[in-house]
Amino acid sequence: MGGDARRTQSATAIRVSHRRSAPLAGRFIRRFQRFFADVEAGGRTLTVHCPDPGSMRGLLRPGAAVRCSVHDDPRRKLRHSLEMMRCGRIWVGVHPARANALAAAALAAELPAALAGYAVREREVGAPAAAGRGRLDFRLSGHPRDPRPAWVEVKSVTLAEGRLARFPDSMTERGRRHLEVLTALRRRGARAALLFVVQRADCDRVAPADDIDPEYGRTLRRAVRAGVEVFALGARVGARAITIERELPVCL
Repeated sequence: MGGDARRTQSATAIRVSHRRSAPLAGRFIRRFQRFFADVEAGGRTLTVHCPDPGSMRGLLRPGAAVRCSVHDDPRRKLRHSLEMMRCGRIWVGVHPARANALAAAALAAELPAALAGYAVREREVGAPAAAGRGRLDFRLSGHPRDPRPAWVEVKSVTLAEGRLARFPDSMTERGRRHLEVLTALRRRGARAALLFVVQRADCDRVAPADDIDPEYGRTLRRAVRAGVEVFALGARVGARAITIERELPVCL
């Protein structure tokens, strides 16, 4: 699977696409042991890798249409990975790594606009020890007018309530740690940003799911008060590509 950044601009939209392949079509049967799912495809029941570590709330409906990627690496225990699930009239992307790949394509295309202008984009960079342990998804540098590095953490969003995308869909201690590291980096003088990638096209805005993980919401709001920037991109998911269609407001 390859990725590309393709940005086209009109009066109404900016589009950035990440190519991928999900050729196996089937129906969802069940999820089990967190990282496994059974799907029916071609009259057979296949056990596939389920890459989403969250609860996948609202998506796990028996009989729902799914699409899976196919892998021929002999080192893999399972040949297929769950990539998307049908929810009403749209597909929802359930592979968090695709959100990171799409974010890389978006940053290369200078989207979000507030993070444009950086010449160097490093991935999976360890934060300085003084900011706390952990790796963040991107470190941007080489801006012609701003010498500060910009650290960016990406979160894949699949949960929706009406037109509102919500994160997280389960308790996330790891997500809270990322916010704490971003806050520490900001206080040390760097730019720090959280980027939500909403892998479904039926949402107009994003908000923390305070009823699911209230501490995450509190930590996010503290981070914003400390100067951490928060952005969101809304994407349309398809069998051959995921395409960012617009920036979304984040409601805190």
